[in-house]
Parts: sequence; structure tokens; C-alpha cells
Amino acid sequence: MDLRCARMLCVLYLILTVQAFTQEGFKEVMLKQLGLSEVPKLHKRDLVDLVIPDHVKNKYMSLLKRQRVKRRAQPSLAGILRGIPGHTGMMGEVLYSDTTTRQKLVFDMEGRIPKNSEVTMAELKLFKKPLDRANLPAKQSHRPVSNARVSVYWVQHDGSNRTSLVDSRLVPIRGSGWKSFDVTQAVHYWLRNKRREPMFLEVWIEGERLGSYAWEMAKAVRFTSQDPKDKALGRPELVLYTLSLDDYGSPGDCSEDAATAKSTCCRQKHYISFRELPWAQLWVLEPAGFQAYRCSGGCPQPPRAPQRPGPRSCAVAASSALPIIYLVQRGNRTHVEAAEFPNAVVERCSCGTDG
Repeated sequence: MDLRCARMLCVLYLILTVQAFTQEGFKEVMLKQLGLSEVPKLHKRDLVDLVIPDHVKNKYMSLLKRQRVKRRAQPSLAGILRGIPGHTGMMGEVLYSDTTTRQKLVFDMEGRIPKNSEVTMAELKLFKKPLDRANLPAKQSHRPVSNARVSVYWVQHDGSNRTSLVDSRLVPIRGSGWKSFDVTQAVHYWLRNKRREPMFLEVWIEGERLGSYAWEMAKAVRFTSQDPKDKALGRPELVLYTLSLDDYGSPGDCSEDAATAKSTCCRQKHYISFRELPWAQLWVLEPAGFQAYRCSGGCPQPPRAPQRPGPRSCAVAASSALPIIYLVQRGNRTHVEAAEFPNAVVERCSCGTDG
């Protein structure tokens, strides 16, 4: 780890552990890491007709999936997941289905996640109906269109109905069968909601590229709904993969009932909501928030020695980046960009000597 990275980790650690610095300090670090001098001066009207360009959405999903792969590459995690029984699909209901554009799904989550367990992965399975060629537009002298863009959003069901993108990929227009989407982030968002209401998702079907022909081709994609004709094909399913923290608790993570002041050095959950930060509400489009974690607890102190620079303390030992979609102003124009916010997520804590 180079000196500059170590310094930024120390600054971020201070921000996450000293509550008074959270607002201004976190903003300052985030702007500096993204190479910005100030928060863009935006108004709600600037977001009314805002569209995230496909290339930005694709870059964001690519960054997001890269981070997911890194986090799932922990030793033996795949073997542990395979060893957990009972991961049958949870059936969902389709609240409405505008077959040309989108579906809204609801899943009753009450009692679905065992106590003292962690959701490590969640998968949404949608059944794509066989292609009805009558829905295809007349052939045109365009380059062929083989896929449709299918995106899944978590819906914040608090009256605002704000959405957060959780997965997006291309789906072949021809053919049928089950299609899977990674909605782990949506379940983590839902777990943040203390009211424990059902989880709402939206599925958007769009053209794989700009243009009316790609859009018309995408309209031929149909997923099953509550239509009686669809019952034999399969309703939407949510598959949850969980780990029992009693059996597989991650070493280095704080237990839920640990007394912070008296516990040994560990990684504690610390959620940051961009939706609740006044300076970030209009500027950061995705994600809605993230589990940043922070280091807490004490460290055993060795016998004092004259040459020892200071006491050992609990601090960040490793971190990872957070993919984000945000707005930036250049001149009189507002642009949508995707990038990584470095060192945003604490991955590991350890005891070290101050200085």
C-alpha cells in the first residue's frame, strides 16, 4: 500500500469513527477521490427528464460486478453456500405488467431470512416466454438486433418510489427459459428498512442500443405475469443464499451484541445512505447507499519500550472501492458519469501502532 493510499485510509477511518466529522469530512474525501473541487449545484428540476446513457449504465454494472466477484472470492465460500440446504425459490407476485416496458414485482420477505444470518447472495429468476413472432416489427435495413436490455431496480416504497439499479444485462430476444439477475444489493437495501414491508422490484425492458428499431424489437420480450395462461410457465422467483453467523461468522467482524468499547478489534457495520445526506441526494444517482463498515474495539498492548512510538490501536488494514453513478458539471452542461470511489468500503481491520 503506497503512502497516499494509506493517508486516505486514515482520513476515511477518522471520518467513519468520529460522528462529528461524518457530513463535511466524508464529502471532502469523496470529492477529492473523484477529482472534483465542489458538489455540482443542482436542482430537482435538473433530474426530471434525466436519462442515464447506456454506456454509463454498462460501465457501472461492469464495475459493480467486478467488486462482487472480488468479495465472493473468499476461501471456501462457494463450498459453504453449496452446503446450505433449503435454497428453494420464493415465489413473487406481479403487481402490474406493462408488457411493452416494465413489470413491478413484490416479494413477501417476512420470516424468510433466518435470525443471526447474513444474506451473501440473492438471485431473481424470471421466465422468458417463447417469442411470438407477431410481436416483431417488420424487417428494416438496419444492422440486426438480437438482444434487449433488461434492468432490475429496487423500489423504495416510502411514498417517494425512488429506484436504485441493482443489475442490468442483455437478454436474447429469441428463445425462452429462466433468466437470472443478481439482486443481492436490493435485499441489502430492504434489510435497511425497519418497517419490514414486502420487497418491491421493477423490471425494465429497453432496446440494446438507441433507435426506434431496437426499441420495437425489445417489445417482443415477455416475462410471465399473473395471466392464467402463464401459470404453467413459472412465476418470478427469488432465491436467497444465507450463511449462519453462528457456524460461519467471519473472523474479524463484530458480533451484533458486542460491547464496542470492551470488544477486541473488529469490523463493525456502518451504513451510509446517500439518500439521507443533503449534499448527495441530487448528485449521487447510484447506489442509494452502501455498507461502509468501520473499525472498533481495543487492542492488546505489549509492555512499554522506550523505542515504541505509541500504543497499538484498531485501524483499517484493507479496503475496496465503491462503484457509483454521479452528476458532474462542465461549463453550463451536466454530465452523467460512472466511476469508483476508492477505499470506500472497509474490508479488514487490524491492530497497528500509531504513527
